[in-house]
This record gives sequence, structure tokens and C-alpha cells, in this order.
Amino acid sequence: MKQPFPTSQSFRNSFLIATPDMGDPRFRFAVIYVVSHDSSGAMGIIINKEKAGLNISDLLDQIGVTGDVRVADSAVLNGGPVDINRGFVLHSSDYFKPETSLKCSDTLSLTTTKDVLESLVSDNHPKHALLAIGYAGWSPGQLEGEIADNFWLVADADDDLIFSQNLDGKWAAALADIGIDPSSLSQSGGRA
Repeated sequence: MKQPFPTSQSFRNSFLIATPDMGDPRFRFAVIYVVSHDSSGAMGIIINKEKAGLNISDLLDQIGVTGDVRVADSAVLNGGPVDINRGFVLHSSDYFKPETSLKCSDTLSLTTTKDVLESLVSDNHPKHALLAIGYAGWSPGQLEGEIADNFWLVADADDDLIFSQNLDGKWAAALADIGIDPSSLSQSGGRA
């Protein structure tokens, strides 16, 4: 019988790397940055799946934020299947507003209010930012169960990998960072 991880162990500020045992196609080959994890559940942002054909500048234009994007005009990400009409900006902590930002680590914060979107075209922009629509969420104990069932590998988060523009390479890079050759994993299908 598999022993679940203790619920007192937090995976906040970690990566979840989908294994070939991941049966949910929404998470196949996903790398998720865990924003929060405590006794009430967990929240994360998928950092390697894009919303087709939509960059940050396109989305800002659609919501009426005008100006030149001052961070990398990267693809808007499909952050997960929860709250799919809401934007989440994961960014470097050089931009932080205590009233609207969640501190994820010493170097990363998450903000969901329009002020961070407006900052992306201003002199007060974060050095690094990614914009995701939706997030991944787990109820209490659910994430621990999925890890025990071998759906996820857990690794230390890496800011460079989070903000890398090579979305297709993030899964393999995250595995390589923990010493796993992706080709050594048994896979039941092709690369998503």
C-alpha cells in the first residue's frame, strides 16, 4: 500500500512534472509551478502550455491596455482548467504590491489584478513575467494522492525555466534538472 505524503509537507515554490502515468490529457507533459499548498489544498500554474496564437500584447490590446510591452512578449499560457476566464501573472518580485500580490518565494510573486497588466507597458514593470489564463487546483489531500499515485514528480522550482521562451523544451529540461532522461521514461503516447 502506498503511503501518502504527509499533509504537513508543502510543495509551494516547487515544480510538478507530469509522468507518463498522467492520464488526464490536460496535464500530459505539463510542468506546473506550485503557487500555494497548505491544508486547504493547492494551486499551480502550468508553465509550458500556450493558448494558441495569443501573445501578451494581443491580450492587453483586447482588454484596453495600450502601450509597448516592456517584458518579453511571450505566449499567453493555458495555466490550468480552473477559473479559465481569469488572468494570472507570475512575475519577478521586483514588482510587488502587498495589497494585490501573493508572494510565492523570495524571487516570485503572483498578481491577478489589472494593475499588474498595466505595469507590463509602464516603467514600473517586473523584470520577468508570464501571463496565464486559468490555473490548476487541488482539494485538501488530492495533490498528495496524485504524487503517491506517480502522476507527478516534484522538483525545486527554477526561475530561469519558468520564464524560458522554449515552452516545448520545459518538460524535458525540468526532468533533466532532477537527473532523469525523458527518453528513459515509459510513455504510452507521443509528445503533446
